[in-house]
Amino acid sequence: MSNIVNVQSPLYHADFESLASVTNEGGVSLREAKLLGHLNLRGNSDSPEFKNGVEKALGLTLPLTPCTSVENDDATIMWLSPDEWLIIIEGRKEEAIEAALRESITGHFAVSDISGGQTILELSGPDCIKVLKKSTGYDFHLKQFPVGKVIGTAFAKSSTHIRRTGDYSFQLIVRRSFADYFWLWLQQSSKEYGLRVTL
Repeated sequence: MSNIVNVQSPLYHADFESLASVTNEGGVSLREAKLLGHLNLRGNSDSPEFKNGVEKALGLTLPLTPCTSVENDDATIMWLSPDEWLIIIEGRKEEAIEAALRESITGHFAVSDISGGQTILELSGPDCIKVLKKSTGYDFHLKQFPVGKVIGTAFAKSSTHIRRTGDYSFQLIVRRSFADYFWLWLQQSSKEYGLRVTL
């Protein structure tokens, strides 16, 4: 008997594959970066053992400046608070990376696999900032919100973390239970610009 579990993304029912084949124009592009690994890390940012352990496990220097992120080919680390970070990695590597962190870090810390509770929506295109402005009161000017910045904010009466990945591209880290709400909201708020679904 197979032990492989059929895992579905929070938005599997939206059938993005079919939508991507028929939506090829629009000022806003939407993609679900689905089934990635999400690890929540808590620890003391003043502890050399903690910082060195993270760097040893991930090959990245832990971001200590508020609202920043770092990344390499294998992982992204986002600062969430003075003692909390979100690590995004390739799907199905969560167990191995969690084990590597536990082996490399000494002292008091906590790491939790929260992959099943979140997904990432990637918003891009020349009109994506207009959609974001409809959804939250945050200032998305490039000088105030440079590439790599991460914020936690209210979004369309819900909440999300937003990370800028380019001049006109963003990631929305969304709770699984609100994924459908975000999908419906983004469809509605991008109507006047045209919404293009990509894979």
